Amino acid sequence: MFQLDEGSYLFPAPEYALSDPNGLLAIGGDLAVGRLQAAYYEGIFPWFNPTEIPLWWSPDPRAVLLPAEIHISRTTKKRMRKTPYVITLNHDFEQVIAGCAQRQEGTWITHQIIESYTALHQLGVAHSVEVWHNTKLIGGLYGVNVGKIFCGESMFSRVSDGSKYALIAFYHHFLRFGGKLFDCQIINAYTASLGVREIPRIQFLNYLYQYRDQALDKACWQKQTITLPKTEETNHFG
Repeated sequence: MFQLDEGSYLFPAPEYALSDPNGLLAIGGDLAVGRLQAAYYEGIFPWFNPTEIPLWWSPDPRAVLLPAEIHISRTTKKRMRKTPYVITLNHDFEQVIAGCAQRQEGTWITHQIIESYTALHQLGVAHSVEVWHNTKLIGGLYGVNVGKIFCGESMFSRVSDGSKYALIAFYHHFLRFGGKLFDCQIINAYTASLGVREIPRIQFLNYLYQYRDQALDKACWQKQTITLPKTEETNHFG
């Protein structure tokens, strides 16, 4: 495990990450915008408890959602046809990340995280998806864009399927603009139910190196309303 140099944004190669705990690569440094951008460019992300110094990770295997592999259950498809919700992109990043930080079990999204990722958002690097019921935010997600890859960081829901609708609508939008990979970092039961699966880290890095310098059309990230796919359109998603 490596101690980061305070005066440098260089990271060790992900292949040097520990196997126990899985993916721990480096400690230290800060959450400066330049350091965060350097980390994501190399497939590395921060994750640490509020009382810890920054910890930097590149797990093996890596959880990803590939094109044509999203799974939308029949029940969700039925609900999608009748949902009253409006889904937007980049309308309220600060409210979304604050929503992600509000967890009964505690959160790793500290004020420092919120400030740093909000700064990334202001640079057009971090993005949010919002799910609204009238004027009330009831779900959403945020993450970091690296070329044609989107690195999902966290999501939240205050109603059934709120975060699921955010992911499905954004994934559809992202693919339409040429997105190639949705990085979910570490798999859990919820994301697995949506089609997320694990691939070897080396395979993830190969995708990253192929697509990280291929920018999407700026129109992809403009402040806008996005829609859930129609039922027939979900067939090519899985």
